[in-house]
Amino acid sequence: MKANSLSRRSIKRTVLVAFLCLCVEAPAIAADNPTFLPKSFAGWIQTGQPQVTTDAAQADAAYPAVLKEYGFIDAETATYTRNDGRKLTIKAARFADATGAYGAFTFYRQPVMRTEEIGTKAASANNRVLFFRSNVLVEANFDRISEMSASELRDLAAMLPAAQGPADNLPNLPEYLPKKDAVENSAKYVLGPQALAAAKLPLTAEQVDFAFQPEVLTQDYTSRSGDLTLTLINYPTPQIAGERFRALQGAQKGAGNFLERRTGPILEVVTGAIGSSEAQGLLNSVNYEAEVTWSEATSVSPRNNIGNLILAVFALIGIILLISLIFGIFFGGIRLLVKRFFPDKVFDRPEEMEIIQLHLEGPVDQ
Repeated sequence: MKANSLSRRSIKRTVLVAFLCLCVEAPAIAADNPTFLPKSFAGWIQTGQPQVTTDAAQADAAYPAVLKEYGFIDAETATYTRNDGRKLTIKAARFADATGAYGAFTFYRQPVMRTEEIGTKAASANNRVLFFRSNVLVEANFDRISEMSASELRDLAAMLPAAQGPADNLPNLPEYLPKKDAVENSAKYVLGPQALAAAKLPLTAEQVDFAFQPEVLTQDYTSRSGDLTLTLINYPTPQIAGERFRALQGAQKGAGNFLERRTGPILEVVTGAIGSSEAQGLLNSVNYEAEVTWSEATSVSPRNNIGNLILAVFALIGIILLISLIFGIFFGGIRLLVKRFFPDKVFDRPEEMEIIQLHLEGPVDQ
């Protein structure tokens, strides 16, 4: 019997330990699962196991270094089917923030694509649709496109996870790009030398100097005199931009390959048909406006306002007088009631009302 009891105890202890291990390991297993594409959306059902990787070379063998510059985290590839037999392949890449996803979107987008309204920004060409939402970039390849394909991808975009806090903010540099005569879907947003070289931008990495961590944005324009390209280089401070502007002028001296200008922390470079008036107009169309935040108080706070202090003092005096009046009426009323119902028993008793007399009316001895 004793042996059986020990055996049962050991079995219970083993089961308890195994259960605790499962409870501890379950969150770890869930955390190690990086899948973020939904199992189904808008009638599309995921088939098979999605392919997940954190290796940029597996996500894109041609431009792994470019993906890393944009803050690549992981990628997922999944296949979906519908009841009508159609097939859809989704390739999605997740980045550290929305800025990286936007940069990668502009890198893979081509000017021949058509602008779509899916997610944050989207473009399409034939059966291929490229879009991003927050920090996730998606490439969708349909075997057959339909009138509802865009709507279906909008449902997918709404189901994708979004970055939190400042990581969900897009760069504000694109707001400085002029819209007049711009070539649609030609903008390229670059954060490093690999993307700069791969996108074949008109400037070199040495001219930009990524040691200062600038952001570079370029866009093509059309003009009567020929094609133009506007490149904006945003540096952390105007001082750094001024230094890089002087270096760019020194390298440009005598060459005449581009027009340059500085506005605040932004350097502007126009290449192409730079001898035209349109080129000079494009160069002067970008103007940086600094936003100044005044952190000091613009008015006296209620706590430091002497007028409020005086009003508070008078209010306190009024409250004290009101309390005194209430207590005076209360105690005075009790005294009157006691004297009426218990005369000469509690208050004004005869023995307490006697007056000491000296009897000084008699003769006084001389």
